[in-house]
Amino acid sequence: MSRSQGPSSLKRKRPEPAHGHGGALIEHEKVLYDLICSKQSMGIWIGDMKRETKYPDNVVTKSLKALQARGLIKLVEHYQNKGKKFYLSKDFEPSKELTGGNWYSDGKLDREYISTLKGFCARMIQKMKVATIEGIVDAFKKSGASKVDLSREQIEEIVNALVLDNEVMEVKSTGAGEFDFIPVGKICYKSYAKGVKGEPKTGAMASTPCGVCPRINHCTPNGIISPRTCVYYTKWLEF
Repeated sequence: MSRSQGPSSLKRKRPEPAHGHGGALIEHEKVLYDLICSKQSMGIWIGDMKRETKYPDNVVTKSLKALQARGLIKLVEHYQNKGKKFYLSKDFEPSKELTGGNWYSDGKLDREYISTLKGFCARMIQKMKVATIEGIVDAFKKSGASKVDLSREQIEEIVNALVLDNEVMEVKSTGAGEFDFIPVGKICYKSYAKGVKGEPKTGAMASTPCGVCPRINHCTPNGIISPRTCVYYTKWLEF
């Protein structure tokens, strides 16, 4: 995971390769360099480069080595396919489609980082008594708990993971009592009473868990909640 990475964007103006970097690029090098730059943060696999340029293998390999030697391009390994490497211009940070996003480190789900954030978030909800997602996001960002700014979507993924783990409960505001400052019907989050935990969500084991999962809308391939990390889905497969 590259926690410091932000939205895929150009960090600075791309240098003109024809001036400097050890001299002008030859035709094959320039074509490949321009192709790589055109893919921006997504990069391009060597197989696709050969297909798009129709250049022979030896020409592509030699040209890429020359571009790397000049420091114009870099290699990024796909987090899901370790054998598939993508070439990017050095002026772009790799997209989350390549790195796996903020929850991944060196191509692996960073469970320790996620666990730390979940623990902090759970304690924060307990302290707040009743919290809306907006309140949680605001408190989270003011706390400085993470060295990088997490988006609302990412913080919501953490909260949803806590709900699935029965660490916090999801309730709707009644507009009265402890909910008097929250509009009626709005989704809120509370900690369970001391010594009380939610009932394990075993209903999903009776059939395909995805069909009855209350968090199906938050389930994404690269998120905290995903088919690859879902304990209920894993148990269902083993059933």
